[in-house]
Amino acid sequence: MRPGRYATNMMLALVSRDWAGLALALPLAAGGGWCTALGGAWAVPGGLLLGVAALLAVGSLRHLVHVARAGASNPPPGRMVDVGGYRMHLLAEGESATRPAVVWMPGGHAAGQAMHHLHTMLREHTRSILVDRPGSGWSDAGPFPRTTATEAAELLTALERAGEEGPFVFVGHSFGGLLVANAARRRPDLVAGLVLLDPTPPDVITYGPPNPALRQSGPRLFLRSAVRKLFGIHPGTDAESPPAAGARTRADCAAASIFRELTPAGMAGAGWHTMVYDGDLGDLPLLLVAPRDLTGGEQLLDLAADPEEAARVRRFYLTTRERFLSTSTMARRIHTPEGTGHGFPDEVPGFVAETVRTLLNELESNRPAPSS
Repeated sequence: MRPGRYATNMMLALVSRDWAGLALALPLAAGGGWCTALGGAWAVPGGLLLGVAALLAVGSLRHLVHVARAGASNPPPGRMVDVGGYRMHLLAEGESATRPAVVWMPGGHAAGQAMHHLHTMLREHTRSILVDRPGSGWSDAGPFPRTTATEAAELLTALERAGEEGPFVFVGHSFGGLLVANAARRRPDLVAGLVLLDPTPPDVITYGPPNPALRQSGPRLFLRSAVRKLFGIHPGTDAESPPAAGARTRADCAAASIFRELTPAGMAGAGWHTMVYDGDLGDLPLLLVAPRDLTGGEQLLDLAADPEEAARVRRFYLTTRERFLSTSTMARRIHTPEGTGHGFPDEVPGFVAETVRTLLNELESNRPAPSS
């Protein structure tokens, strides 16, 4: 590992600990005390250092109180499962009977709670499982760096150590779709089927045009957010917010780490371990569920220099999305309702739940439906 990357990972690991603010304030206080003791010209900088250390310590204590109150108000609703020295949170409800259990994976680096509304729709029909990736929700931070390949392996380990029985139907949205496809490639024996909800093709990261949405969710943004929280600045959260809402620094640190991979340079180094290539999933039943157009993504076309460039951008995004169909001989395409965009799991949750139930019924009867 390069020295710069090692230092970055060490910094993220430190900041992901909610007590790190006090640890950072302590050497400043010691230096200020030493300068003050020297007296003379050293007294002024010593006093400044002591003042800064005091402000940082107060902010850090405020953060720790905030986290403690949020944790007391929102205990983990599921199980904490050890995956090798750190724990992941799983919420599993319902009975599978003759159907496979469903495992949900939201987009970005969100906690499993982001798909709780879909979980509640399926738990009456089969066993439904929400998983918090390390750093998100109630899960521990885990080791750094965070990568898609690492998190795919952690997901499979958590399910097995929790005693959940496969094979599973994995449902992943956006970056979560990329992650569950990676997991399926690693352990096809644990997968009954995949439902990919507008999954992110690595091509759009490596070769795509400038995307403001990706820039807005860049590593530096998450790191700045973590540092602010570390010293007591929690915009948009309160003590009643669950950990998934971002009260703790580890969520931002984990996101900052994995979003370093989701850059052209990061994907160039991690592509072989992250990608799911043509034929990698054999004959695994796979549903690619996505809008038929760029509804909700029109700003990408607005950035184009001319109509010809806009047409190329549209063609690029619509074509790369379809690449997941080549990963399995049993893949088929389902279009979302007209007028829906990338966020359709929140816009039309009933449609998503029905799509998953349809696949469950097919698997139960072993009669795949014809392609749509």
